[in-house]
Amino acid sequence: MDARADLSAKAILEMVRGFQPSCVVIAGAELDVFTLLHLEPQTAAQLATRISVDLRATIILLDALVALGLLDKSSASEPVYRVPPPVAEVLAEGGSQSQLGMIRHLGNCLRGWGQLAKVVQRGKPAARRPSVRGAGEDLASFIRAMHEVSEPLAMPLVSSLGPLSFTHLLDLGGASGTWTIPFLQLNPAARATIFDQPNVLPMAKRRMADVGLARRVRLVAGSFYTDALPTGADLAWVSAIVHQNSRAQNRALFAKVFAALVPGGRILIRDIVMDASRTRPVGGALFAVNMLVATPKGGTFTFGELREDLSAAGFTTAALLRQGEWMDSVVGAVKP
Repeated sequence: MDARADLSAKAILEMVRGFQPSCVVIAGAELDVFTLLHLEPQTAAQLATRISVDLRATIILLDALVALGLLDKSSASEPVYRVPPPVAEVLAEGGSQSQLGMIRHLGNCLRGWGQLAKVVQRGKPAARRPSVRGAGEDLASFIRAMHEVSEPLAMPLVSSLGPLSFTHLLDLGGASGTWTIPFLQLNPAARATIFDQPNVLPMAKRRMADVGLARRVRLVAGSFYTDALPTGADLAWVSAIVHQNSRAQNRALFAKVFAALVPGGRILIRDIVMDASRTRPVGGALFAVNMLVATPKGGTFTFGELREDLSAAGFTTAALLRQGEWMDSVVGAVKP
């Protein structure tokens, strides 16, 4: 039976209305409502004064969050709003399962996705509009989001690749070092270089200090689009980068990695890998839309395309080492 037979008018409309609760939760996260109400339950008037926003709008937002089950509301004449403990673990600052970074990042994505028809019409990315938190905080949210989504995955994924023999890891665009950590923890004699933009490296410095790896990690500032890469590594980790690029850009990037690696060194690419139809996994097809909205030439690629582009850069024996349903596939190749 065709699964599409279940897509009634009601089901399709419910799919389209999905943006509504998303926008309510994102607004609460961007205004830090959950953190403030977790620290101290407050009335709408108290909260509106605290964060300098409109009272009527605050009441409507808080009541919508109550309706979604994300806040509790007292029955007093001037109701007090509070955050249920399980919600605080996810949506309040310091929660054990905090996803604030990812939710705020998804808010930035949503502002682009809302322009999708125009993007398709013009073939150019959506106009960038910062959140109420500002462009600097939006960058911090992106880096934090990448850590939140990657941290639970990092150790199991790296472990699943089997014993990796290397002495020096180059973590390309390594952000705050989320992936460097399991590589070095599983290989105590190895060291690493994290290469990323200068405004990102302070986050990596803090994280490496927090996990006791600072002495084994060198931080190098630069852009892999314009700068040569640090040399001497025998393993390069290219994590969640290739989807930002066109195939021509990836060939140029792979050539830089090839030049930076020692002979016999390996490249490992973590990303979404599509099937030949480019419609599976479903998350990959939707993520290609995200790249259409957010980048000039980015997208998602098949293993065949990645293998061709690695070969063009000089790599051999490309292999799909791990096939996942999301950004957990891994492709590897060797510099002869």
